Amino acid sequence: MCGIVGLFAKQAAVEDRLGDYISSMLIEMSDRGPDSAGVAVYRDPVPSGSAKVVLQHPDHGYDWQGLAEGITARLAPATVERRGNHAIARTEASFEDLRAWLREIHPEVSVVSSGDTIEIFKEVGPPADVVSAFALRELKGTHALGHTRMATESAVTTKGSHPFSTGFDLCLVHNGSLSNHNRLRAELRRHGVEIQTENDTEVAAGYLTWRLSQGDSLEEALTEGIRDLDGFYTFAVGTRDGFAVLRDPIACKHAVMAETDDWVAMATEFRAIAVLPGADEARIWEPAPAQIYSWTRSGQ
Repeated sequence: MCGIVGLFAKQAAVEDRLGDYISSMLIEMSDRGPDSAGVAVYRDPVPSGSAKVVLQHPDHGYDWQGLAEGITARLAPATVERRGNHAIARTEASFEDLRAWLREIHPEVSVVSSGDTIEIFKEVGPPADVVSAFALRELKGTHALGHTRMATESAVTTKGSHPFSTGFDLCLVHNGSLSNHNRLRAELRRHGVEIQTENDTEVAAGYLTWRLSQGDSLEEALTEGIRDLDGFYTFAVGTRDGFAVLRDPIACKHAVMAETDDWVAMATEFRAIAVLPGADEARIWEPAPAQIYSWTRSGQ
């Protein structure tokens, strides 16, 4: 029993308070997931030719500035912005070179997300503590996804927390359980998809990354996933330009969506949407089974 939330801003006023709104939504789902929590926020795209990578180290006093200086000396100019025990690194180095250098020189540092716009912050502990630790309420952005976890499939760790990102600007949060994740994990690794945990949700994220690398659109990848991912689930998927929602063919895990002229939101329960301004006037519906709902910066 986990809680997922998502918010897509259709107006600049919502973008300005995105972090505040998604934090309130996340905290509303606390009793559904007290083990860990996390959010993916899409904001501040880096210039062409640069990369943005969110890194994590368990030591809150870790020398991120020293790491940035090392990246600059060995690879390309880099800056870091500390946020809790995570850091947002912006660099002109390629992601592949940066990841290889980290593995060789700083294996203690974990990559949480990478892309042009995505930033993922996640940690063990109740949602309110995670919101406070990363100062999430002050963030602005175009859209965000969040998750509160009650662990059933794997250990309660930072790496095992949601959201999971296995490709550039792509992330997934999940309420439910997949029955064939062990077989799929082995298959995806043979295809070169990097999977770091035993969590079934990371397998689903890796599956989408693989399908997209084969040329599928997100809708095509999710459609194939209905066939290949066995289990019961509600997925919320974040991309650079928007997000998508999918429930399994029997709609075993509940979800609700709502839309106004200012925003689109989804959540495991409506009480998480009710904290948003204008929620009492929103169009509200339950996502149909095996139907893909998506919104992008260019429209639905």
